[in-house]
Amino acid sequence: MRVLANDGLVEDAQKYLRKQGFTVETEKRDEADLMSEIGQFDALLVRSATKVTRGLLEAGVRGGGKLKIVGRGGVGTDNIDLDAAKELGVIVKFAPNGNTNATAEHALGLMFGIARRVPLAHRVLMDGTWHKKRFRGVELFGKTLGIIGCGRIGQALAAKAGALGMKVIGYDPYHSLDAPLEYVDSIPELLKKSDFVSLHCGGTETVIGAEELRQMKDTAYLVNASRGKNVSEDALYEALKTGEIAGAALDCFETEPKREGMTFDNKLQELDNIVMSAHLGASTGNAGVRTGMEIAEVVAGYLLRGEYSNSVNVGQTVEDEGADVFTIFITHEDKPGMFGKFGTALGEMGVNIRENNSRKLGEQVQTVYVVHSRPDDAVRDTLAAIEGVTRVSI
Repeated sequence: MRVLANDGLVEDAQKYLRKQGFTVETEKRDEADLMSEIGQFDALLVRSATKVTRGLLEAGVRGGGKLKIVGRGGVGTDNIDLDAAKELGVIVKFAPNGNTNATAEHALGLMFGIARRVPLAHRVLMDGTWHKKRFRGVELFGKTLGIIGCGRIGQALAAKAGALGMKVIGYDPYHSLDAPLEYVDSIPELLKKSDFVSLHCGGTETVIGAEELRQMKDTAYLVNASRGKNVSEDALYEALKTGEIAGAALDCFETEPKREGMTFDNKLQELDNIVMSAHLGASTGNAGVRTGMEIAEVVAGYLLRGEYSNSVNVGQTVEDEGADVFTIFITHEDKPGMFGKFGTALGEMGVNIRENNSRKLGEQVQTVYVVHSRPDDAVRDTLAAIEGVTRVSI
């Protein structure tokens, strides 16, 4: 089977996939080439650069196209048309854990950067001028950090900030009660209480606009290491220019260059109370290896064994889909034709198969069928009577 890693893939992950029997290609295709070639690949791996549109997915499956799965290295899937993938029968998986620490650390670094104005002081000093009073900063200790979006990254940042002596509050309509922070009921409440506000909500909706900036303290700082569209840059420009808030630190922007080395032009660059970085949240060697290996493993698990872990457009377990399910465990010889016999027998008895998974069990195989109707003794006896079956348990 063929895998195209269109946004690159670390060497360790490539080696893992090749060891599993996959052919791996990492040469980046532009939009036209990707559209014409995608149907030749069983899996497409992307990060944030490649846009997986309905048209691309249709090209991957039409006319006998082979595309079965899209793997997203990282958390956000807003560059993938999940509805189209579901309609076309293409599974989408992500690798949410590899980038968590790197992004949380970067958000914290941005907070330090703007609080102590380190990048600005560095630039002036490198130009040959000594300034101290101009770059007087504030400490993080004792301040209140408000986190909007308290998933993996938000919770990781909360733990780090708490260790620095910050009070951490959060807003997330789907929050976990086990997170290391205190939850508030609304974004306006969070904004009014926070000295620093950090976004980790993803998506394409504007979370911080002119009204939200007015609700912040004039001594407060905004940090965005989430998605560029979460912040209205026009509103932020005015708020920074007029002193409505004290400063901001951004790692992502409403419009970003598509390739390395391209020109970046943004009016926020005029200001001296902002720190900016080029979407570097996940850009560490450690995160690259962790994320690459995670997405390689979950994609291989699906293509080789039908595993649904880390799926974002289907339930990861059958129970997630809201239907009653039952399991049949069959121990049998490892020889051709067994699955065909099981499928035929279950079909003739009107048993609707949801999925099945198998593992080697010594010299035999253990196969688990997940079905949508409760199997009775007749089902068990019929399966047990198949030649090569040594045990059936319902």
